[in-house]
Amino acid sequence: MSYETLQDRTALVTGAASGIGEATARLLAARGARVVLLARRADRLEELAAKIGADGGRALAVTADVTDQASVDAAVERVHAAYGRVDLVVNSAGVMLPNPVTEARTDEWQRMLDTNVAGALRIIGAFTPDLIEAAAAGGAADLVNISSIGAHLAFTNYAVYGATKAALTYLSECLRTELGPRDVRVINVEPGFTDTELRGHIDNGELSGQLEGMFGAVGSLESEDVADLIAYATSRPRHVNLRQLIVLPTRQA
Repeated sequence: MSYETLQDRTALVTGAASGIGEATARLLAARGARVVLLARRADRLEELAAKIGADGGRALAVTADVTDQASVDAAVERVHAAYGRVDLVVNSAGVMLPNPVTEARTDEWQRMLDTNVAGALRIIGAFTPDLIEAAAAGGAADLVNISSIGAHLAFTNYAVYGATKAALTYLSECLRTELGPRDVRVINVEPGFTDTELRGHIDNGELSGQLEGMFGAVGSLESEDVADLIAYATSRPRHVNLRQLIVLPTRQA
């Protein structure tokens, strides 16, 4: 299996401080890409950049908040000054805050909408011109959105989270009609149960216990499993788009 097409590409990964984002950044760097690590936690990013560098890779830590347009704009300037044009974008930043809708946790709803939907859109808006330029120059250009199996399957008390992921899946589908004719691949990845920090975001003890029970019964993916899929999809020949990828633990129906 060849990953040569990742060599010397410039990738930006949001949510790179942990979970799928961190694992993806590590793997892309190991395959020869220059990687921009974008997240809010500067200490985690600097630590990861140092580890990638120690392993012979190239990484730039950029502290930014995808829910803040000014923060994203500043990140764009820093990325371009350091690495130039980006040709691979992975939207991995996300939050999962389940609760019954009847509790009307509007602060949580807004946080999920701002991060999972509007945050992804801010990154898309900021770096799509780079992707279009890279494709026009004859290179591979990829936009990878990390959605969730929750975009399709109904989980009780996860209505708003699932709705944000359904929005991201639909956004990916529509963006293919805009960007596909310009040779930019849009890849939508929908993982099932995955062992990430999202499990720790839950402040409802009963729901947390239920989720841990499901993980115990079904098992889970590791972040590295999803990262491997992303590296595979983005290393295919530029005329091949693995457009919609659902990856689940074997025991998850």
